[in-house]
Amino acid sequence: MSQTDLAGHAVAILRENDRGGYTVPTRGLYPFQWNWDSCLTALGQRHFDESRAWTEIETLFAHQWPDGMVPHIVFHRPDAGYFPGPEVWATGRPVPTSGITQPPVAGFAIRRLWERAADRAAADARAGALVERVAAWHRWFHAARDPDGEGLVAIIHPWESGRDNSVDWDIPFERVPADGIAPYTRRDTQHADPAHRPTKAQYDRYLWLLERFRALGWDNARLHDASPFRVVDPGFNAILIRSAADLAELAAALGMDAAAAESRALAARGLAALEGLWSAAHGQYLARDRVTGRLIDSASSGGLLPAFAAIPPARAAALAARVEAQGRRVRFVVPSHDPADPRFDARRYWRGPVWLVVNYMIADGLARAGQAEAAARITADSLDLIRASGFAEYYDPTDGAPLGGGSFTWTAAMVLEFLARA
Repeated sequence: MSQTDLAGHAVAILRENDRGGYTVPTRGLYPFQWNWDSCLTALGQRHFDESRAWTEIETLFAHQWPDGMVPHIVFHRPDAGYFPGPEVWATGRPVPTSGITQPPVAGFAIRRLWERAADRAAADARAGALVERVAAWHRWFHAARDPDGEGLVAIIHPWESGRDNSVDWDIPFERVPADGIAPYTRRDTQHADPAHRPTKAQYDRYLWLLERFRALGWDNARLHDASPFRVVDPGFNAILIRSAADLAELAAALGMDAAAAESRALAARGLAALEGLWSAAHGQYLARDRVTGRLIDSASSGGLLPAFAAIPPARAAALAARVEAQGRRVRFVVPSHDPADPRFDARRYWRGPVWLVVNYMIADGLARAGQAEAAARITADSLDLIRASGFAEYYDPTDGAPLGGGSFTWTAAMVLEFLARA
């Protein structure tokens, strides 16, 4: 398939999943607006409709909470095809939303949109209106999820990581009860193969946390300490650090000096603290269980995502070497878990499959760090997956089999970005 054909298919999927002011990840499986999906989707939309790309992010931030949090789902229209829906979250927002957040990639996304804008006046105005909103979100993270001021934030629910059932969460997740929750019927397994999705035991714990937070009235001043699951994820923090750094550069260019200084300071403090998650034994970063204070022995793609931030050159080189080593074990990089680990599962959601959004961020960071060969391998493998298996949600890294949902929005968006890079 030619690059022109790939781009045409990608644009068609983005248009197909467009619901006006927001885009759904795919029909059926995910019928609402997801946080980091939308920010990354906008990067694809800008290739053919710059104004629409800005609208995607503006729609998300129109539902920012008063304390600064940006929820991970906005339920714009009723749809019984997804569980847990707005009646389960019961957050009390004027337009229903979930009560937790997702990786804060917005700062990176709006800077990239602004830098590549054809309509400079519109980009200046629209980016300027978003800067303070994104800065408030970053400020919220450090107030609500970094109570001791270490410079790194914790996630309090696996869904916040975006890597829902990663092996990284197995040990801390054992502290979360799996009983006493209301009866429920999953919808995801009606749209995708249950063997490729999180297990029922994991879903029970997801819902226990949701019900716990709901009982506390979604009070973000209380949720961190109330959660038995508190994990400092290197991938999540790297995205926050990169977004803060990018927001600082954008704010400075727009003459918003206070926002620039605040964002620059948050990024610098986070980057210094990220070193505490480095594992020399694994040659990559690891998550830390904030309850026990110990690093979690789990080498996932979350520990490679720090390439996305301005980590030291030696660290970037080590992560590039990890990508190369994994590439000798699987056909397509980057698997979401180390294929040498017996817990690796090539087809179950975030326990092994390749995701193009993670590939995009790792490749972007490695390219910036001068690791061109590793970045080129990731880019080439990503496009080869599309040619072989179409625009799936995720892929088996051993044979490229398409998994999860089809005609997937952010996969299409990343293809447009990879093609532009190639």
